[in-house]
Amino acid sequence: MAGEGSQYSFSLTTFSPSGKLVQIEYALKAVGAGATSLGIAASDGVVIATEKKLPSLLVDEGTVKKILMLTPNIGVVYSGMGPDYRVLVRKARKTAQVYYQLYKEHIPVAQLVREVAAVMQEFTQSGGVRPFGVSLMLSGFDDNGPQLYQIDPSGSYFAWKASAIGKNMVNAKTFLEKRYSEEVGIEDAIHTALLTLKEGFEGQLSSSNIEVGIVGADRKFRVLTESEVADYLQEVE
Repeated sequence: MAGEGSQYSFSLTTFSPSGKLVQIEYALKAVGAGATSLGIAASDGVVIATEKKLPSLLVDEGTVKKILMLTPNIGVVYSGMGPDYRVLVRKARKTAQVYYQLYKEHIPVAQLVREVAAVMQEFTQSGGVRPFGVSLMLSGFDDNGPQLYQIDPSGSYFAWKASAIGKNMVNAKTFLEKRYSEEVGIEDAIHTALLTLKEGFEGQLSSSNIEVGIVGADRKFRVLTESEVADYLQEVE
């Protein structure tokens, strides 16, 4: 990216001659360097899963949480920079809470996605800020059924049947394309998610170095416990 990029790469709000905002491309590189995360929309729910690699054996793994709940029926996971993710989670929870206070019902999944994407877009067009170095996989279940969305640093978002982000996303997406079917149930989707993570995982996959979150027809999002993940891992081995 030297040449064209070097001249324009330090300004977020200046387009390069070929029409690119180079800082957004660099933000996507930060996402691509992050741990692999993925999501699968099943016929009766949504599964999101991620690798949880700790920087050191001395870190208390109980304090590291990558999959978080935004509302009782919506959960989210990220690839990229953890601190940026925390900021977006806080903003998303606040937006959802304001909606709840006003209408006394939970915010629709698509609307929360739009609001979060709007925040991310704002950070590509303002002076003195930089884009968020994260992509999000947001899962939820509302009156429109199970839904899975991916939101990128540019603020663009799409609904997916299954998708992956992070370091191993190309291989993970190829694997998901082969395994995915519209009729898949949530149990099978959990198995597929674990097999997909296993495909590009360096080292031994265990219940302590991955996280899985699910939301089913009961519309209650939850993160699986380590013992539940261990049971599912045994089933796929």
